[in-house]
Order: sequence, then structure tokens, then C-alpha cells
Amino acid sequence: MVDDEPLIRRSLSEFLTLEGYSASSASNGKEALSLLKKFKADIILSDIQMPNMDGMQLLKEIKERKCLAPVILMTGYGTIDNAVSAIQMGAYDYITKPIIDNEIKILLKRLVKEKNIIDENARLKKELSESRRDSFCGIAGADEKMRKIYSLIEAICGTRATVLIHGESGTGKRLIAHAIHNCDEHQKNKPFIEVSCGALTETLLESELFGHVKGAFTGAIKDKPGRFELANGGTIFLDEIDAFTPALQVKLLRVLQEGEFEKVGDNQTIKVDVRVITATNQNLEKLIEQNKFRKDLYYRLNIIAIELPPLRQRKGDIPLLADELIKRHARLVNKNIKGISPEAMAVLMNCDWPGNIRELENVIERAVILCKNDTITPQDFPECLNKKIPENEPAASCKLKKALQEPERDLLVKALESMNWNRNETAKSLGINRTTLYKKMLRFGLLKNNGKQ
Repeated sequence: MVDDEPLIRRSLSEFLTLEGYSASSASNGKEALSLLKKFKADIILSDIQMPNMDGMQLLKEIKERKCLAPVILMTGYGTIDNAVSAIQMGAYDYITKPIIDNEIKILLKRLVKEKNIIDENARLKKELSESRRDSFCGIAGADEKMRKIYSLIEAICGTRATVLIHGESGTGKRLIAHAIHNCDEHQKNKPFIEVSCGALTETLLESELFGHVKGAFTGAIKDKPGRFELANGGTIFLDEIDAFTPALQVKLLRVLQEGEFEKVGDNQTIKVDVRVITATNQNLEKLIEQNKFRKDLYYRLNIIAIELPPLRQRKGDIPLLADELIKRHARLVNKNIKGISPEAMAVLMNCDWPGNIRELENVIERAVILCKNDTITPQDFPECLNKKIPENEPAASCKLKKALQEPERDLLVKALESMNWNRNETAKSLGINRTTLYKKMLRFGLLKNNGKQ
């Protein structure tokens, strides 16, 4: 409540408190803006005529600051024209003085009801979006584990928290690092520097990361900036962090704690502001027990931990991944491939994929190159892949259908729950008709849960 008359503020405060609201007050617009910095208001009730900053100026400031709280203006009969102008500027409504308790009571109840509906719709849309989301920043996957990772990335977006990504080789750790960087609108246009630490010796890795000056070692014919220096203001991604020697671990710890380092062969300290994302396929806690990795460094790196599941634990994503990879590689070789046969998909679903997505991509790339028509078949796969299905196994199409049932059922349940098991609304949200939804619910044994139409 914003009003320059103490009596009005006091009486309104008492009335609103009795109605169950938590109310704070200010004597003018400037005081109100200071108050809004301390807490988030759901509704702002303001007089128009006040000293220092009147209600119209306050409304303008609130809109410029993108505050979403609706503003109700209080006005005398002589300033109704101003109130109408204020509504054109974005005010929710106005009431005339003297204030009638019942009038403001009805107006506030209507506002709260509208806000609850808006909040509920936003919640349902978010839940439905998450339940149906099958990609994120170039990463394909609708599995529950992947959706949790997407949500975690969104939660840390805008922060500078250090991230440790753990997963088997080929699970897509590099893609996750790119997603973390690109998800932040303020960061995605800043440097993103990658270093494959396991591919370099200790001396080369130190020089690569921190740079060197001319003459620092044999072959150092000129000064060279390091990757940390190049990543200043942005993100550095250190893959295979387990390859760091104890000496390099100390230097990295200093960068994380102090944001500073020296080039090889130099004593001048360089300050940087870099977000560090690291990745490994090793168990760092075991390396700590073996005295191969520093515990204090591990804690600094493990502020936000992301565990990437292997492909064998998210087989429901294989059709989605295969479709994306087929499209990508078909474009590269300029082929018109429409898809993959059920028998070929069954072969993919039957594999354990020890090499994870990278191995799957290699198989798809080969199949696209060898494919003689517009559909990939088992004959386009390596012979060793086809041998993994025994002859007495069920028909390939049946195997595929069975393998895909679990993720389809999960998706259906989430959509139904987000719509409070309303079949009409769920069918609309999924883009299918009500009869199709009914059949799917019947097949998965979901009709007994709820009978809502």
C-alpha cells in the first residue's frame, strides 16, 4: 500500500490483515520502490496524488523495472481521467476514494483468483513441457534421467558454479558442457575453450593451459597465451580431468580458488574470470583413496555434479537418437534416407552399446553410407551387430514394440497427471485424438486409475 495519509495506511493495513493478507506500506513512490527491493509484492495498491513521487510515476517505474505485480490505483473523483490514463499505461484497475471495504475486498479476491489460475497454468505447462521434452540444446533424449539433467542445467544457468560431468566414454559429456555454456544468454557469445587433457603430456598440458614465455623450454620460440587466458570471461572445458598430475592439480586448484596463475617460465601473475567445467570417465573418489587425485581439488570441482547415464540404461532414447543421427549423416553425404526399418531398429535396441552414443553414431554413419534405398535395414549394419540377435528370438518388430512400451507408458502417465487425468485435455496436449488415448490407456492398464472424461 502506498499513500501519503497515515490514517488511510493504518486503516487499510488493519482491514487487509483481517482479510488474511500480509501488508506493508509506504508513504510515497520512492519509499515504495525501496521497499520493493527488499521483498517481492504480489499486489501493489497506490494512491495517485502523493509528494516526492506520485502514483503515475511509481507505475511507470514499476513497468520499466519489469515488476509483474499488478498495480491498483486509488483516486479521488476529480482525477478519474488520470486513473483511466494509468490503465492505458498498464495499471490493473482503479478504485475511487473514499474507499469502500467491500469494493476493495472483491477486487483483491478477483486478482488473487486470476493469479492462482495463471500460476497453475504456468506450472502445468512446465510439467507438460518437461514430460514431453525430447531434446535440449542439441542433446537428444526423452529418458527421465536426461530430463533431470536438462532441468539441472537450467537451474544453474546464469551462475558461475563449477561443474563436474561424470560418464562413460561416448555418453556425450562434451555436448553437456556446450549446453551448460549455451544455455546462459549472457555467456553463450563469450569464449568456450576445450582441452582434451588425456591427449597431452604433463609439460605440454601445463603450457597449453597456462601458456608460456619465449625461452621457457626447448622449442618455446615465442610467447604463447594459455587456454585459461583465452577463455577469460567465458568457459573452459577440461575433459579427462583425471589425467592431471599432482603438480598440475595444485595449479588448477589455485585458479579455482584465486582466479590467478603464471605462465610457464614467467613470474608475472595473470588474473582471469573463467567458468570451469570438467569431465571424466574415472571414479575420482577411488583415485583420491589411491592418492592420485587431491581431495580438496575434487571438492572444488564437484560443486555441481552431473552423472550421465550409459546408453544401455536409456534404451528408450535409441529411436530418437537414431533418427537424429540418420538425418545428420544423410545431409552430410547428400542422401535422401527417410528412416529405418523395424527390423533394423530391433537390432539397435538389442545391443548393449559399450561405446555408447559414439558407437551408435559410427554404426549409423556406416549404414547411411552403405544404404542403397531410402530405408536403413539390418543388411546395412556390421555383421557382428546382426549376430547379436539369436535365431530363436521373437520377430524384430515385436521386440521393438516391447522395448518402446515402457518410455511410452511413462510419457502417457506424466501427461495424464499434469492434466489431472482429464482425457480430453491430455489428448489435446499430446496431439492425438481421444480414442487413440483411450486405447493406449487400456493397453497400459491405466483406465483403472481414473475415470475422468
